[in-house]
Amino acid sequence: ANGKDIAIVSEAGYPCVADPGAQLVLLAQQAGYEIVPLLGASSIILALAASGLNGQNFAFNGYLPKDKGERLTKIRNLEQRSKKEGQTQIFMEAPYRNGNLMEDLLAACQPQTLLCIACDITGLDQKIQTLPVGQWKQREFKFPKKPCLFLLLYN
Repeated sequence: ANGKDIAIVSEAGYPCVADPGAQLVLLAQQAGYEIVPLLGASSIILALAASGLNGQNFAFNGYLPKDKGERLTKIRNLEQRSKKEGQTQIFMEAPYRNGNLMEDLLAACQPQTLLCIACDITGLDQKIQTLPVGQWKQREFKFPKKPCLFLLLYN
C-alpha cells in the first residue's frame, strides 16, 4: 500500500505450498496487487528428484492427519493409490512428530514399498535416503527436529 515490495520467505519448502502464506497471497490478489513467484525449486521437487522414485506421476498430500488411527488409514490409502497408479506419494510432518509418522509408516506399509526420507533439504544436516520399508524396519533412524519430507512408492 506504501509502494514497496514485500516477499514471503519460507524456512522449508516453497511459500504457500504446504507452508503458511496462501491466505495472505489471496488477500493481496483480491486487493489487486501483482504477485510474482520467485524462481527456484521447492523442497518437494528437490526431494522427489533425489529419491529415485517416479517423477513422472506423483502427488503431494501435505500433512497427514494428527489422529493416529486416521493417519494409519491415510497411509494405507496412499500406498494403495501408489500401487494402483504407480504414483509417488509425497507428504510431510511437523519436525517434532517425524518419529511418530515413521513408526506408523513402518506399521502400515508393505515391506517392499519404497520409502524415501528427505530431511533438512539444502541444510547442513541434509540426509536423503530411499529404502524398502522392510529395510527401514531393520535400521535405527533418529529424526532430527528438522523439516522432513516422506515419499513412498509401492514396488
